[in-house]
Amino acid sequence: MKKIIFITTRDAEYGFSLAGITHYAVDPVEAGEELKNVMAEPDNGLVIIDERLVRGEVEEHLREMEQVWSGILLVLPSPEKLPAEAEDYAARLIRRAIGYHVRLNV
Repeated sequence: MKKIIFITTRDAEYGFSLAGITHYAVDPVEAGEELKNVMAEPDNGLVIIDERLVRGEVEEHLREMEQVWSGILLVLPSPEKLPAEAEDYAARLIRRAIGYHVRLNV
């Protein structure tokens, strides 16, 4: 059976661990390396990463990592309100899928 892995920021460190879920609490600068390490493990089938960690280098290489990995990679929406100018993950995903920018008002 494949494992489910959560990668979040340090502020969510205890919540997932208390539930008995395999969880890695990392700083944003460590996120890319930790994601690569987790995806290299053949026993991991689902990796869920906090949206706040999908920035910079991680965001640039996310699509490449998804295509070469046989598991499922999900981005967990941020629990905090993102700045208005920041495009959220759902809008980025829609834009990638259909090739058109869609403005979502929620």
